[in-house]
Amino acid sequence: MRLTVNGETKDVSARDLPGLLGEMEYEGTHMAIAVNYQVVPRARWAQTGLNDGDQIEIITPRQGG
Repeated sequence: MRLTVNGETKDVSARDLPGLLGEMEYEGTHMAIAVNYQVVPRARWAQTGLNDGDQIEIITPRQGG
């Protein structure tokens, strides 16, 4: 399946958000995810399926100074 993740086209086998996070090796608990411009609450990640052509934004905090 082809998705756009953070502005980059990716071919993935994941069919849901947890699968995508694992496939892309995202770790940690502090992140926000939007699917097709709609923020998905963490409690609904496991139930959120993905479809070919979806646009995913994964936002993680960064420290800076």
